[in-house]
Amino acid sequence: MYHKVSYLLFAVFLLMGCAREMPFQNETLFVGTYTDGSSEGIYTLRFNPDTGQLDSLQLKAKLPNPSFLAISGGKDRLYAVQETADFDSLGGGITAFSIKNGLLEEVNSKGSGGAHPCHVAVSKDGQLAVSNYTGGNLAIFDLNDNGGLGDRQLIAHKTSDTTNTAHVHKAHFNEDGLFVADLGLDAVKRYGKQPHGWIPARQASLEFPDGAGPRHFTFSTDRSFLYVINELNATITTFKKVDNNAYTAIHTVNTLEEGYEGPMACADIHLSPDGRFLYGSNRGENTLVIFSVDPNSGKLALVGRESVQGDWPRNFTLSPDGNYVLVANQRSNNITVFKRNSEQGTLEYTSQFELGAPVCLVFE
Repeated sequence: MYHKVSYLLFAVFLLMGCAREMPFQNETLFVGTYTDGSSEGIYTLRFNPDTGQLDSLQLKAKLPNPSFLAISGGKDRLYAVQETADFDSLGGGITAFSIKNGLLEEVNSKGSGGAHPCHVAVSKDGQLAVSNYTGGNLAIFDLNDNGGLGDRQLIAHKTSDTTNTAHVHKAHFNEDGLFVADLGLDAVKRYGKQPHGWIPARQASLEFPDGAGPRHFTFSTDRSFLYVINELNATITTFKKVDNNAYTAIHTVNTLEEGYEGPMACADIHLSPDGRFLYGSNRGENTLVIFSVDPNSGKLALVGRESVQGDWPRNFTLSPDGNYVLVANQRSNNITVFKRNSEQGTLEYTSQFELGAPVCLVFE
């Protein structure tokens, strides 16, 4: 009996030792770029979640200005905008790829219906939304069984009752419908799905102060709160869901250091996986601003700022385990990596990787 127990304990300790020594599995990071310099399209990098290092750069698809990417929930499709004005007579384009054995295989490409598409989002039920920035409209595509682009609905944001210029910048599908940030109209528009297509929702628009420039946004996990980063006045506005799924603004905070007077253009915004911290990118000041989130009120409290170790931070992302933040710095041609303190929300610079004009980072 003594020997059996000894052998059992030895086996347990051996398994524990093996578990500790098992290597971390590298993650695949897709990178969208601007191609008016050294970059040629969509790249992949391997990310080590143990060390925070990036390596093994590969060009996966040559494409003009694939400045924003989205991956399907099944991880087998990738969609990339072509942020141009000359894909066809109406403007830019959108390309669908299948992901097979680490390779991108083009399924098809279509015009986005407006100039300079800058964002793409995938729904859970087979649709795709493309935000046309200069075109000032939104394209919604049906997706075919093979992931290819099908029929298109165009929604124009320009209306006769305003002198502002529409600049659609982000769309997002969720259970409450379709939300669309328009930087030029200072609004987040809402749409509901009907058998004949998408139409304005009961709460058709969330309004912002003139010149705010809502650009990107994110929801709390239960959609009780909506956080919108405003490019032009460098603020983040918190909305709370109230009766009938309507949202009302409850809080606005500044993203820049007090006294900063240089260029300013907020870009991206993300919550930590546990919802306790919110991060936003400041172009010009070249920082990530960090806020803690009150779990009850949803309001934000400043934690601090961290230099992005680069110039003009665009899109950034958290690693799948939430332990790192990776930043695409467009003008300094580098991707910087930061270790994230999950208890305090703070960031510590780890490493960087050089790549021409990176603007979008998406983990497979």
